[in-house]
Amino acid sequence: MLDRALWLDRQFRFDVPNSLYPNVVERVRGTPARLEDRVQHLSASVLTSRVGGRWSIQENVGHLTDLELLWLRRTEELLGGAERLTAAELSNTMTVRAQHHERGIAELLAAFRERRAAIVKQLDGADVEALARLAVHERLGVRMRLIDHAVFVAEHDDHHLVSITETLRRL
Repeated sequence: MLDRALWLDRQFRFDVPNSLYPNVVERVRGTPARLEDRVQHLSASVLTSRVGGRWSIQENVGHLTDLELLWLRRTEELLGGAERLTAAELSNTMTVRAQHHERGIAELLAAFRERRAAIVKQLDGADVEALARLAVHERLGVRMRLIDHAVFVAEHDDHHLVSITETLRRL
């Protein structure tokens, strides 16, 4: 089993050149398919089982869906020339209160796909000027470009996909 670093402890190097922007956008675009492939055929009991005090697979999917609203807002802020990005609510209150076990996995996956499509549409529409803009990410204390934000989103996606894989291994 992988020794996962906690998300909030992660360190990031935002040094991907803008010439790779299309590649990073494709990575962000592909998460709904990867997520669906990983979870859509699992039973409700597997999807809602918690292992080691961590979120269930379904709660991980719900959390990814919840955060799409923040990712979209930050994308819009970068495109619009904001100086600072909206801060995340680090206690994950939305996910904790959402009762994601009460919703079906198909509904959560559809919501994630729809919300992600809105972000990808914004990313696809970025021009060269937008790629050069910088805004401060509060928690990390760094200035980010649009490509850095997209890498951050993709890394967060992968973090939760790994959590899902680890939960499946432990069940």
